[in-house]
Amino acid sequence: MAEDSTDQLTFQNPVTRFPEITPPKQDQPEPGLDQELTPQTDRGQHSYRGTGRLKGRRALITGADSGIGAAVAIAFAREGADVALSYLPVEEEDAQEIKSCIEDSGQRAFLFPGDISEPAFCTELVDSAAEALGGLDALVNNAGRQIAVEDIADLPDEQWVATFDTNIHAIYRISRAALKHMPAGSTIVNSTSIQAYMPSTTLLDYASTKAAINNFSKGLAQMLAPQGIRVNAVAPGPIWTPLQVSDGQPKEKLPEFGKNTPLGRAGQPTELAPAYVFLTSPESSYVIGETLNVNGGMPSP
Repeated sequence: MAEDSTDQLTFQNPVTRFPEITPPKQDQPEPGLDQELTPQTDRGQHSYRGTGRLKGRRALITGADSGIGAAVAIAFAREGADVALSYLPVEEEDAQEIKSCIEDSGQRAFLFPGDISEPAFCTELVDSAAEALGGLDALVNNAGRQIAVEDIADLPDEQWVATFDTNIHAIYRISRAALKHMPAGSTIVNSTSIQAYMPSTTLLDYASTKAAINNFSKGLAQMLAPQGIRVNAVAPGPIWTPLQVSDGQPKEKLPEFGKNTPLGRAGQPTELAPAYVFLTSPESSYVIGETLNVNGGMPSP
């Protein structure tokens, strides 16, 4: 029989750990800001407790200003890593907030605004981050572009190309540029999605890139394993982030977002962070080419 003194941060019902949300219909211009989202996300600012699992690590995280990327950046800092944050210039307000969270955790944070869909910036980003951090041994390719379109006839070539440039071409370019800085023991973790397995009809381009990220991660993992560099991926399910309100979902579907999961609710960004910490830490030294599904119980291979 559990005692009343049970630590509520270590023993919790996953159904009720975070409240079931019913987001109102809302709209933000792409890419969206956490600070203008209703309801606000939980990125672990007040709850994530580190145990030193990434002490001394030097990490570059793309899309680190908000949502999942921000939660990962906070968790990495609480675990002892210094972090370089990549984000779009219009996301400066969110990025500054995450920088403060990292510095309040006693770690260094470096900001690198720019557009990873531009090939030249990918190389510039990696080299600048490695210089600022004094090296690079952890890369999280998380940034993504998601725009819902109801009919393929309304999906323009420009959107298809832009989604691929941001979601998969940038991962290839950034990973390639990072390798010259990465010693044995380094890690790469890529963000794929439940969409790689259960594509929504409104996210044809996005889902296609997420399936590509899965295969890229598994192929690169086999290529780099002999060098002592591990590559893995995380596949989030329905997670409440600014991506959803900046045309990532049809507006009429927002109030029901995430309620189709076995847990009956959308996930919060902080619930993703431990997966990225695990795959980056030495605890997962024999885990290579894996896709870790964090989706509230939705079926996946």
